Amino acid sequence: MSMRSRSGQPRLALLSCLIGLALGGATLSAPASAASNDNNVEWNGLFHDQGSLYDNHPEPSASQAVTLTLRTFKGDITGANIKYYDSGDGSFHWVAMHWVSNDATGRYDRWQGTIPASASEKYYRFQVNDGSATAWYNAAGTTASEPSSGDFYIIPGFTTPSWMKNGVMYQIFPDRFFNGDSSNDVTNGQYTYAGCATEKHAWGGSVTSNAGGCNSVVFFGGDLAGVDDKLGYIKNTLGADIIYLNPIFQSPTNHKYDTEDYYTVDPAFGSNSELSQLISDIHATSNGPHGYLILDGVFNHTGDTSQWFDKYHWWSSQGAYESQSSPWYSYYTFQQWPNSYSAFFGYGSMPKLDYGASGSAVRQQIYGASSSVVQTYLKSPYGIDGWRLDAAQYIDAGGNNGSDATNHQIMRELRNAVKGVNPNAEILGEFWGNAGPWTEGGDQWDGAMNYDGFTQPVSEWICHVDESGNSASIPASQFASWLHGTRANYPTDVQQTMANFLGSHDTSRFATRCGADIWKTYLGLIFQMTYVGTPTIYYGDEYGMQGGADPDNRRTFDWSQGSTSNSAVALTKQLIGIRKQYAALRTGSVMDLMTDDSQHIYAFGRLDASHRIAVVLNNDSTGHTVTVPVYPMSVTDGSTMTDLLSGQTYTVSGGSVTVTVNGHYGAILAQ
Repeated sequence: MSMRSRSGQPRLALLSCLIGLALGGATLSAPASAASNDNNVEWNGLFHDQGSLYDNHPEPSASQAVTLTLRTFKGDITGANIKYYDSGDGSFHWVAMHWVSNDATGRYDRWQGTIPASASEKYYRFQVNDGSATAWYNAAGTTASEPSSGDFYIIPGFTTPSWMKNGVMYQIFPDRFFNGDSSNDVTNGQYTYAGCATEKHAWGGSVTSNAGGCNSVVFFGGDLAGVDDKLGYIKNTLGADIIYLNPIFQSPTNHKYDTEDYYTVDPAFGSNSELSQLISDIHATSNGPHGYLILDGVFNHTGDTSQWFDKYHWWSSQGAYESQSSPWYSYYTFQQWPNSYSAFFGYGSMPKLDYGASGSAVRQQIYGASSSVVQTYLKSPYGIDGWRLDAAQYIDAGGNNGSDATNHQIMRELRNAVKGVNPNAEILGEFWGNAGPWTEGGDQWDGAMNYDGFTQPVSEWICHVDESGNSASIPASQFASWLHGTRANYPTDVQQTMANFLGSHDTSRFATRCGADIWKTYLGLIFQMTYVGTPTIYYGDEYGMQGGADPDNRRTFDWSQGSTSNSAVALTKQLIGIRKQYAALRTGSVMDLMTDDSQHIYAFGRLDASHRIAVVLNNDSTGHTVTVPVYPMSVTDGSTMTDLLSGQTYTVSGGSVTVTVNGHYGAILAQ
């Protein structure tokens, strides 16, 4: 998809040429004792992001002015300005910055300027001057000439749910998690769908059908009662507090992305009353921390067994496939009725919904009316906490696959409907690339499934394959560059609610991509729990579950591994506890500290007013002793930093700490 940047220019992709310079990156130079007014801006000294140390109102109201702090090497520059674009008047404005203080180490200066309050969206960059020399700095990095994209955002009135920023999510494919009620199990030959008879397989058995090509009707018996039974494992053993369920509504398949009835929980999973009970138990604090539930909304298409379509005449009413006089005929787009119609990626079992114009019957049915699907489950007796929007970029009118104007209009309307019921509900979109077009205006999604900014780069750096298992390997410096480039695509509060998962129901398993090396799972978990965004565990990834491409990535959970006697589960519990203890790991600034491609080391910082934390990741098979610069986080010499994983302490000397890190492992050094 072609996208326009905030300044109207095509957005930059990966910024590998800028990352090291922008954030003191690939290998930091020595502390800048030689910085001076010498007509040369020291790029390595520049830093700003929208963490609370550098932005006094990361989520401002329309009445709050925003004071921004820019860090430079001490005595290096002669002046700095904020240049911002105000969408309210369509013009650029300048704010002169002034020096305010040195940092605790005495190596840095802090400069500040204030953008006045208003309700309009704004984008800003910094102009930094040392005599005749000028550098420009924005979210994308540092450049010698003025950039045309990649600015920081100010979106007054836009907030993302704090529980999503501060939580850890656990994703469950219901049929494969736990069988809590065997009385609702699908049996062999219970029904036939698309020529395939249902198959009940034993827990732990093969996920492929005995009859070729019928994998979608292989069932194991997992259900909502099973999720409820295992809330203690999720909330206490692990410490996760957000549950995201793959589709649960009535459908003839195990995956249920071909919805038959949005208003009915599939009988194989339980009942609507059991859903209500599960939500109540997730919200309860008697069984662990207060929890939250996100449901998977498949609103681009229905199944062909839906009452609205009814290809197989399962319903007494007349569906669109059966009659052009059907009350639901306008819900779909037929090229030639009844057998030629728009469908998801051409799969006839998933006829595409036609959203028509604003106020259409489909829009009202899905989200607009108080009795709509979206609003029904946000309200009593359910009270879910958010929707994950499946294949969201394809939702459109007239059989089109996501024309920008109509799709974004629908998403704005959907947001208004969701937030009108629950302002703190999460809207999580599925998009595999840069989801900026749905997040940068603050009027559509809160966040997205972070394939582009997390899953893919993590897989290519740690596992040396992409998320599909194809050979693709990147060095640590490119990994850091990729992360920085994708962070620049989003407002900070969106970054903090992006769903960061090692794998999902649509990818091969992370452990399989990493060659079943459990140490690589350890490394992936350490990064996942310390990086910006909402850590999202696909059930079983916490113990290193194996699995190739769909359907093999949807194996049953091995409950013999579901305890802290499994080393990876124990590490997951420890990491979630650390993340909960330190707000800097959830909402703090993100700062690259170093990369070392020869030793496969990446170190980055997370910091706020209370803590400075250096995360050191070793992606080599052997241990390394690494000297990590921590002075960019204003950690002073003589300070003690404690590895939160091992308990070992280190003393800062010469602006750095020297730490030994095991192969495919990490250290989390907190001051």
